Amino acid sequence: MATTNRIVHFALAAVAALSVSLAAAPPAIAANAPLGYQLMCLKNPSECKAGGAAKQKVSRNEMATLQAVNAHMNRTIRPKYDAAGTDVWTVSARAGDCEDYALAKRDALIRHGFSPSALRLAYVKTRSGEAHAVLVVYSNRGKLVLDNLTGQIKPLSQSGLRVISIAGANPLSWS
Repeated sequence: MATTNRIVHFALAAVAALSVSLAAAPPAIAANAPLGYQLMCLKNPSECKAGGAAKQKVSRNEMATLQAVNAHMNRTIRPKYDAAGTDVWTVSARAGDCEDYALAKRDALIRHGFSPSALRLAYVKTRSGEAHAVLVVYSNRGKLVLDNLTGQIKPLSQSGLRVISIAGANPLSWS
């Protein structure tokens, strides 16, 4: 009987501990978010927060900022592919691949006052079928693509990219 009571008490303690740890766990990231993004958000939750309007007002000044940030990041980040079998997402990379450019652009635009909820990371396929990541700005001018493969900012509908999944206004929610 004493052994049964110990087992019951141990089981109840384990359930209580699990409940506390689950309550303190970070919010779940949508399963269709790229794994590298999910891992980056777990390591750097402040980089994956929503805030502000889901659509950015883009006037002439904001468009100039978009163009300047796109050009600066495309020029200053040195292209470097992840090792085979890895997909590491880094916000402040000096060298990196497409998602590192997109994260750096998002971070810079947030620092320039853009709404985090309007800056959406997207996993896409290029015209040639290559996997790629870009930043899409949801704006009053439509969905604008900032891409490390081009200096031009284009509407998503004219970019030639096919969206596989894209972050929502909450960057932890992808569709």
